[in-house]
Amino acid sequence: MIRVLIADDHPVVRQGLRTFLDLQDDITVVGEAGDGEQAVELVGELAPDVLLLDLKMPVLDGLGALERLAGAATKVVVLTSVSDPSDVGPAMRAGAAGFLYKDVDPPALVQAVRAVHGGQVLLAPEAAEAMLATSANGAVPAPVPLTEREREVLALIASGRSNREIARSLAVAEKTVKTHVSNVLMKLGVQDRTQAALYAVRHGLG
Repeated sequence: MIRVLIADDHPVVRQGLRTFLDLQDDITVVGEAGDGEQAVELVGELAPDVLLLDLKMPVLDGLGALERLAGAATKVVVLTSVSDPSDVGPAMRAGAAGFLYKDVDPPALVQAVRAVHGGQVLLAPEAAEAMLATSANGAVPAPVPLTEREREVLALIASGRSNREIARSLAVAEKTVKTHVSNVLMKLGVQDRTQAALYAVRHGLG
């Protein structure tokens, strides 16, 4: 069962999300927060698997909540009505595992919750474009050179596959996959698989 916490300052939005998510056999809503401060507190108390987080909230906004939640096991999916492309990068760098807009179809939202819970990084198409867009300070950094096999491994990481699943997919030993994963993380200069998956999304490798 995937345990979800909803953080949004609009009660009607929270109720709509709860109603739909609770209809799913594998998802349960464990709590609701009306502001970022309360969201941080409830993550600490309830330890949900996934937090659906609005960006524009009172007391503490979504980005502030993300920064406070750095290192938490809870996967955070930003769910916002604000379409400012400049919000995407800071949210993802602060630790969000997904970035979606509130006009997302309900079935797609459910799939996003499942995907993020399974280890994938998920961006709405518009958010992905924003991540890849050239900023005023210059273009997105050029991709790090990886071997063909390392690129295959990175793409499978981005799709949420475990080492065992990657080994099965590539017909190699799991120990070999672990070596490739370590090399990929080292070359990319990232700490974990989620950051590697984000890199893959940013550079169209996922």
